[in-house]
Order: sequence, then C-alpha cells, then structure tokens
Amino acid sequence: MILRFACFSVALVVSSIALPAQQTSPTTANAIASATPVATPAEITDPKAATRAWLDTMPANEKARSDAYFEGGYWLILWNFLVTVATALLLLTTKLSARIRDLAAALTSFRPIRAGIYAIGFAIITWALNLPLNCYEGFVREHQYGMSNQTFGAWFGESLKALIVALVILPVVFAVLYSIFRVAERIWWIWGTIVGIVLTTALTIAGPVFIEPVFNKYTPLTDPKIRDPVLALARANEIPVEQVFVVDQSRQTKRVSANVSGLVGTTRIALNDNLLNQCTLPEIREVMAHEMGHYVLNHGAKITMSLVIFIFVGFALAAATFNRVIRKCGPSWGVNGIADPAGFPLLMLIFATYGFLLTPAANTMSRTIEREADIFGLNAAREPDASAMVALKLGKYRKMEPTPLEEFIFFDHPSGRSRIRMAMDWKAAQLPCDEAR
Repeated sequence: MILRFACFSVALVVSSIALPAQQTSPTTANAIASATPVATPAEITDPKAATRAWLDTMPANEKARSDAYFEGGYWLILWNFLVTVATALLLLTTKLSARIRDLAAALTSFRPIRAGIYAIGFAIITWALNLPLNCYEGFVREHQYGMSNQTFGAWFGESLKALIVALVILPVVFAVLYSIFRVAERIWWIWGTIVGIVLTTALTIAGPVFIEPVFNKYTPLTDPKIRDPVLALARANEIPVEQVFVVDQSRQTKRVSANVSGLVGTTRIALNDNLLNQCTLPEIREVMAHEMGHYVLNHGAKITMSLVIFIFVGFALAAATFNRVIRKCGPSWGVNGIADPAGFPLLMLIFATYGFLLTPAANTMSRTIEREADIFGLNAAREPDASAMVALKLGKYRKMEPTPLEEFIFFDHPSGRSRIRMAMDWKAAQLPCDEAR
C-alpha cells in the first residue's frame, strides 16, 4: 500500500512481484504429453458454438466460486480508496504528519535529510494503519478462496520486506522531491512530473534485477523440453535473452504467471513454477508468446507514456487544489505549503482520488494492451485450444462471463469469454497450426 501511495504521488512504479523457479516436476512432464485434456470441445469449428462449449466445461461450483472471488475485488477497490482517504485525513487532522516533520526538524537542520526522515515515519505509520486491510486482502481472503499457499508468518515477512523496500526508496525520493518543491514553489508540479518520469524509468530498469529477487528466488530453467521452445519463440521475435528463469511462486500462491520484463540490458523471461506444474507445453508456449507480445509491441514504453500523462495531469490537478486547501486548512493541520513534507498526505489524498475516479479508463487502457498481446500470442504460438485452456485456468480467479459494464469498469484484462472467442475466431480462420509443433 505504501508503494502504491508513492506511485500516485511521485510515480514510484515498482514492478509487479514476479515469482521464481524450480525444476520441471513429474506432473509437468506428464502434462506435456497431451496438448489438450480429454473431452474438450477442441474439434468444434463454429467460433460461437466452440466458445460456449469451452465455457461449459467449467464446473458450475468452480464458476460460482470464481465469480464471488472476483466480484469481491470490486468492493476492495472502494475499501482501499476509503482507507487511503481515512489515513490521509487522520495524519492531517490529528497533526500527526506535522509531528513527524517536527521530529525530523529536531534531529537535523539539513532540509533534504528532514524530508527523508519524514518519509521513514510516514512509511511506517501508513504501513501499520493499512495492515488490517492488507492482511484481509492478501492473506485471509486468499486462503478463504483457496488461492494461497502461504503461512501467516511467511505473508507477514513479505509485508515487512515491502516496508523495508519503501524505507530504502522513499527517503531518497522525498529528499529530492521536497528540495525541488522548495526551490521551485511556483512550478513545483512541472518538476514533480519530471521526477516522476525519471523514477518510473529507473524502477522499471532496476525492478527485475534488484527488487523482485527480494521476494522470490529466480533460477535458470534447465529442462530443454520447455526451455528450448520458449527460447525459440524469443529468437523468432528478436528478444535478446539466452536463458529462461523460473520463479518459486508456488510458495505463495496457486496462480499461474509469467513475464518478459526489464530494459537496457535487464530484459528477462520468467515463468512461475505453477505454470510449469499446471500447464501443458502448448499452454506454456501460448502464455510465453503472450508475454513476449508485450515486449515486441513496446507495451512497456506505451504504459510509461500513459503513466507520464497520468502523472502530469495528476500534478496539474494537485497544483490547482493543494494551495486552496492549505490556505483554508493548513493552519489547523500545521502544514505551511507545498515545500512542507507534512503536506504529503494531502498530495496522497489528491492522487488517490484521481486514480480511483480513473479506474475505468486505466482498466480500459490495460485491457486494450492485453488484448493486443493475446492476438500476438495466438499468431506466435499458434495454439488456439491451448489459449482456451489457459483462459479456463485463469478463470479460477477471474470472472469468465461478466456483463459489458462490468468488463468496462473492473477488468484490466479481457474476460475469459472474450479470450476464448478470440482463440476460436483465430482457429476458424484455418491458419496452419501444426507447423509450430
């Protein structure tokens, strides 16, 4: 939660935690033997009928459980926003934020160091205030729906690791940011945008190498039956990697995932051990082709540019709002102006509100990019039935058949129904599928 706050306010974009590796298990080796399970609608050629047939293979109780899990996430968006609002207002109205600033001022007269000390206090307090909701969302609820493999101790340990990462990064960010705010109080929002862009780029590069391994272990994939087809896909699409890494994510979750991440020499292909153990080779190839699509289609750059616009507009709105609020409430909060770190909770509140209201737009942008990667993956892996099977497996925790309004507001990926229909449309076009096997 702390890192999310920093993302909104200073564009601290920390890469999604990827999860590491282990050797291919006997389960994986057996799964590779058959491309699709028995009794699937793989031979149906009409796209609409085939899509319906694939969807109907999902047991009703499993579908109901998935729907309940995913729909509960709608409320979590609201609750996370409300907790953010409550946290910001608590820090301001109780003058707790001002007290942290005063403590920092008592420890040093050097203002950048003061801002860094304030960041430490802010990070610890907000981490503690958000811990109950984070515990429910990341531990209790995941176990309730059978999605987690973690003990509470392991989960809490990772929460502490996230706090430590914040305690390393945020003081530096605050020291730089508030030094700029102090020097350029009239155009602080423009400089804030620039700092946000620089930090976003830096963390995109550093994330795969320095941040993600804090949470999981990455080891090279050695099984040539899986590694070589994945590397062949990478070579065919000009992705500069020579290894595939496996992440030990099964320690934490039952979800399957993979990614192609990094920039400027840090590019890395990684898939989690759940993907190895739960999916067939055609399914693995399809998932990896989708992830390679993000790289080949420059989605990282597109997301960064979208984030630049988001940051710029957010800081412009903050500039139009912050001083007005401070003139009215600043004296009672003990906040002096934009150059005062004690006012950071107000910036957090502005950006959180802005981000909450933009949820449908942000999800639509993400969903569009994911759809492009889906199309790329189908054309690269040429595995439409495997694509349908992967959609069903993801459907264990993603609602398969939302209403159009639900998909527009809440889905950052295409729904399972949309993905299966795309695969069946591709298959109905009768493009050659066997040459890639």
